Amino acid sequence: MPEAVVIDSNIVLDLFVFGDALALPLKQALVAGELAWLATPAMREELARVLSYPKIVQRLTRDSINAGDVLASFDRHTRMVDVAAKASVSCSDPDDQKFIDLAVAHKALLLSKDRAVISMQKRLVTLEVRVLAAI
Repeated sequence: MPEAVVIDSNIVLDLFVFGDALALPLKQALVAGELAWLATPAMREELARVLSYPKIVQRLTRDSINAGDVLASFDRHTRMVDVAAKASVSCSDPDDQKFIDLAVAHKALLLSKDRAVISMQKRLVTLEVRVLAAI
């Protein structure tokens, strides 16, 4: 059975926009079905919003990447689930709370480069959630 994973927007950009070499093992694991990427509609909406940021648009244009293709990759690799209830721990960045809530609800691996999330590693491990910046 594939391991459940929750992936924040910065890592999604590494996967499908920046082509970050550190994200390649993650991409391979997703394609191979070794991970079950859990997401909510709000996470997709956040990604769509981030893809419209001027610096991201410049990168997409420079590399001839279509934002719609990035969203299609998100759709292809994710399993949409219901929004999770608020976890017993709170993130200092409210935008990241949805990722934490989902990871806690599913006891999933949480992939994030966000300092606010990474600073919660010890608290989250007590809730059976591992936080990693890369695989």
